[in-house]
Amino acid sequence: MVSTVAARRRALFVVALTLMVAVSSYISKAWAAGAFAVGKCGAYGQAYDYPAEAAARAAALKQCKGNCTALIMKRACAAFAIDLTNPCGPHGYAVKPNISSSLNAATKKCYEFGGKECVIRAWACDAKG
Repeated sequence: MVSTVAARRRALFVVALTLMVAVSSYISKAWAAGAFAVGKCGAYGQAYDYPAEAAARAAALKQCKGNCTALIMKRACAAFAIDLTNPCGPHGYAVKPNISSSLNAATKKCYEFGGKECVIRAWACDAKG
């Protein structure tokens, strides 16, 4: 037969564990918005793990100098590639579920747009990306 003290300890442990899982799930869902801004001549801005898409977008655009386009990344990664021989020329960017696919897609886009020596200029991932 299990003692009352041991039963209470187990019950308390289960309750504490349940609360920890619930809180960690809430935090990762709440802080899962990001944005990546890209502009001419290699300009960029990034914001990740923001509570809302609008706040992340504003923060990324604020960092980017010039006329920039913002990309939303929610539980994803973004990458920006430029042509090393002409930074103001061809470029590519992508938002994908993981970092490797976003890096590959951005570089591929840069070459598709006429880049000769495309390299990654910047990248970022938000929560769970």
